[in-house]
Amino acid sequence: MSNIRDASIEPLLCNYAWQDLLQAAHGFGYSLCTFPNETETPAYPHGRFRALLAVGAVETILIERVSAGQLHDLKSRLAGAWWFGVVAYDVKNAFERLHSHNEDFLSLPDLCLFRPQWVFERRGDKVYCLSGDPEAFWSQSARQHSLPAGDMPPAKVGRIYSTVSRQDYGRTVEAIREEIRNGEIYEMNYCIEFRAEDARLHAPFKLFETLNQRSPMPFAAFARLGDYYVLSASPERYMKRQGSRLISQPIKGTAPRGNTPQEDEQARCRLLQSEKERAENMMIVDLVRNDLARVGILGTVEVEELFGIYTFRRLHQMVSTIGVELPPEASFLDCLTATFPMGSMTGAPKIRAMELIEQYETQKRGWYSGALGYMTPQGDFDWNVLIRTIFYNARLQRLSFQVGSAITYDASPAQEWAECLLKARAMHEVLQAYV
Repeated sequence: MSNIRDASIEPLLCNYAWQDLLQAAHGFGYSLCTFPNETETPAYPHGRFRALLAVGAVETILIERVSAGQLHDLKSRLAGAWWFGVVAYDVKNAFERLHSHNEDFLSLPDLCLFRPQWVFERRGDKVYCLSGDPEAFWSQSARQHSLPAGDMPPAKVGRIYSTVSRQDYGRTVEAIREEIRNGEIYEMNYCIEFRAEDARLHAPFKLFETLNQRSPMPFAAFARLGDYYVLSASPERYMKRQGSRLISQPIKGTAPRGNTPQEDEQARCRLLQSEKERAENMMIVDLVRNDLARVGILGTVEVEELFGIYTFRRLHQMVSTIGVELPPEASFLDCLTATFPMGSMTGAPKIRAMELIEQYETQKRGWYSGALGYMTPQGDFDWNVLIRTIFYNARLQRLSFQVGSAITYDASPAQEWAECLLKARAMHEVLQAYV
C-alpha cells in the first residue's frame, strides 16, 4: 500500500486512542507530534497548530551545513508529500554572507526533515489516518517495542548552568546599546544558553508532557529525529500558508501574569501601553512586512493585527499578525528564503543584527530560534519559532535550552536579565524535577 494517500481520498477514521498512538510512536527512530493545546485560551488568530502525529521515515533529508544550492535542489523533492522536521537558525548562512563559528554544544545539523510512513490527526475526539496503513503501524509498533531495552544507567539531568554570568550579561547589553547609539542597529535579539552535560533522558516524552502541562502553548511540539529530541513549548508562529495566503506572527513584548485578577489586568495594560515594547514590536512588524513583500504579490502585504495582547497560563505576550498573497508558483523554500530567520529572533536591520549576534553571543544557536513544522501534499505548511524549547542529543548525552530578549537603546540590563529568567523558568523547573 502506498505511504502517501491521494489528497482527494477521504481520511480514514481510526478506532484508536490518541494517547495510545503517541505512546506507540516512541519506538520509532523518527516521530513528530504537534500540540495545539486547544482547551487553553485565548483563541489564536489563524488558529493553532493542527494536532498531527508523523511516525516513521520513508525518506530523510539530513544536511550538516546547508548551502543555497542544496536548498534549491530540494524544491521538487519536497513537493506533493508530507514532510516534517526542523530548520536550524544557522541556515541563514545559505542566504547571506554570514557564518556561525561560536561553540556548538549540541552538534545539530542545519536541516533535518523526514517524509513519514504514517500521519495521524486528532480532530476533537476523533482520530484520522491521513497517510499510510494504520494496521501496518500497529504491527510495526509491536515489533519495535518488543526489542530488548538492555540494562540502562539511571536517568538524570545533572547540573544546569548558564554560559553567561549575570555580570557578563549586563556588560554585553551595554555593549549592544553602544552599537545602537552608534547607528549600527535599532534592535537586536540577544540570547544566552543553559546547558547540562552527562544528561540521560530515558523518557523524553514524559518530560515533554510535564513541560506542556506546565506551559501549554499553541505551537508546542515533541520530536524524535534519530538521536536528537525536541521538547517545545513555543508560543510563536513563524509562518503559515493556507491556500494562497501566507501569514507571520512575530512576538515582541512579554509580561508575567499577576497574582490576582486586578494585578493581572494591570500587567496586561502595562504591556499594551509600554512605549518600549510597542517600539520593539513595530520594528519587527516593519521587518516582517519587508520580508513578506519579497515573496508575495506586489501590494498585498497587510498588517492584520498590531500589538495584540494574548494571555497564556504564565505570561502575557504582544503579538502582531502580518499577511500577504502568494503567487501560485511560490514554494515553501521560496517563502523560507525570503523570510528566514524570523525577525523576532534577529533584530533590525536584519543582516547587521545577525552579524552582531555572532559577535556578542558565545554559543551557536543551532535549532534554537530556528523552526519546527510540517508541509502538506497540497503545499500548505505551518512552522513555529523554536523558543521555550529543550533540545537533547542522546548520543552526546547533552541537553540545552536558550532564552533571549530584544535589546533596544532603552533596555535595562537588570530588566532584560529578569525577562530571560522568566522565559527559562518553566524549562528549568521541569528539568530540576526530572529523575
